[in-house]
Amino acid sequence: MPINNDLTPSLQTMHQREFDRFSALIYDEAGIKIPPAKKTMLEARLQKRLKALGMSRFEEYAAFVFSPEGQRQEMVHLVDVVTTNKTDFFREPQHFDFLVKQVLPQHHGGGDPGAITVPFKIWSAGCSTGEEPYTMAMVLAEYAQATPGFRFAITASDICTQVLKTAMAAVYPEDRVDTIPLALKKKYLLRSKNKQQGLVRICSELRNLVQFRRINLMDDELDISERQNVIFCRNVIIYFDKPTQARLMHKFHRRLVSGGHLFLGHSETLNGLDVPFQSVGSTVYRKL
Repeated sequence: MPINNDLTPSLQTMHQREFDRFSALIYDEAGIKIPPAKKTMLEARLQKRLKALGMSRFEEYAAFVFSPEGQRQEMVHLVDVVTTNKTDFFREPQHFDFLVKQVLPQHHGGGDPGAITVPFKIWSAGCSTGEEPYTMAMVLAEYAQATPGFRFAITASDICTQVLKTAMAAVYPEDRVDTIPLALKKKYLLRSKNKQQGLVRICSELRNLVQFRRINLMDDELDISERQNVIFCRNVIIYFDKPTQARLMHKFHRRLVSGGHLFLGHSETLNGLDVPFQSVGSTVYRKL
């Protein structure tokens, strides 16, 4: 859920007063800080909403956004245009190796076929266009085939409604799936009938394994009813300040089972945060 750095020129100039109001609102709503150096970027992003609403001035848009009607109707669209989402299938593959070799055997009685377990629950928080949760689905489906009795449930969430639509459609350009192992491509991907389109789709078997939802990680209570065995929140908190990171980690802590695992991105760390997690691998943490 990083901020979009597209510097497309804006036709409008935003006054400092509106910039301050918008940047404060985006921080409160999405946890993302927009420094003054990114004012041009914010102008370019919000210009899309002005055009969609038939407005010509940022002052007019601000009056709408901060009205009761705008708070109800526009916040989702505002967040959509100021955030962007970069992800890949099997991104940071060592995490999926750790999941299969270290975490899953602990859950399933060390791999004992006779062990009785509840479904393994995993949450992709900040799932973007779906590559991460569909990678999870491939990995867990393969593990389930080799491990009798193993069951799992995947929840995937993002604050951006546009990327969630893409994720649920599960259609990707062929070059986006280059990082998927060939055997899994053959098993879980469907080619478009029109080969000139260069598109593939995740098969229905995998699509049905993932429940997509819009969840704002800045909400006081995260809308996840059941405790999770694993939470992936990778390359998200790097865009938050330390207090926001700490608050989110405590919310994740409450949503994990005892001994549950949290996976962060390769450039993220909990060092310096007073949170109840123990490092057990490269950007992998265990709930204390």
